[in-house]
Amino acid sequence: MIDRYLLPTVKVVLTPVARVLVARGVHPDHVTVAGFGLGILAVPALAMGWTVLALVLIAANRIADGLDGTMARMTRPSDRGAFLDIALDFFFYALVPLGFALCEPARNALPAAVLIAAFMGTGSSFLAFAVLAERRGLKTEDYPAKGFYYLGGLTEGTETIALFVAMCLIPGSFPWLAYGFAAACLLTSITRWRMGWEAFGKARDNDG
Repeated sequence: MIDRYLLPTVKVVLTPVARVLVARGVHPDHVTVAGFGLGILAVPALAMGWTVLALVLIAANRIADGLDGTMARMTRPSDRGAFLDIALDFFFYALVPLGFALCEPARNALPAAVLIAAFMGTGSSFLAFAVLAERRGLKTEDYPAKGFYYLGGLTEGTETIALFVAMCLIPGSFPWLAYGFAAACLLTSITRWRMGWEAFGKARDNDG
């Protein structure tokens, strides 16, 4: 919901670092993979109850996620880079609730499962819309720098990271945070389903 407002500031902050990395020959895809590796390490950290360390690793993952895109726009954005970015992001988002579930299965397993299921709704609707939007040649004005059609909603990247931060700082509130965000994800999915229904319905009717 607020990604479009924060992205310009993030770009300004990360541009100097991105320039240094590009000048040293670092490839954006390498930053993407390295960031994902750091994100994966958050899972065992969460499983052990080391939430502060997990928060640092989550932050490192998100910084890398911002850096790779900034670096790509300084060089040559690629379809491979866009694919890696979104595919690894969605997997990373599902890993964080898993870490909490591993830490305290009796208390956290069910809310983690509900949240991951809700992520499936937002993720699948996001990617399905992007695929068909690309086929139709649709463009988004809110996210012109993205390598694919970026469909916004109530729960976007910023809101998800804010959730993870809250979970790490207040781990005892994980169940309620998970259930609450899952409900927000459901609203996002319903909104995107409606947008897809309206955006692609006319062409479907014509085809039929």
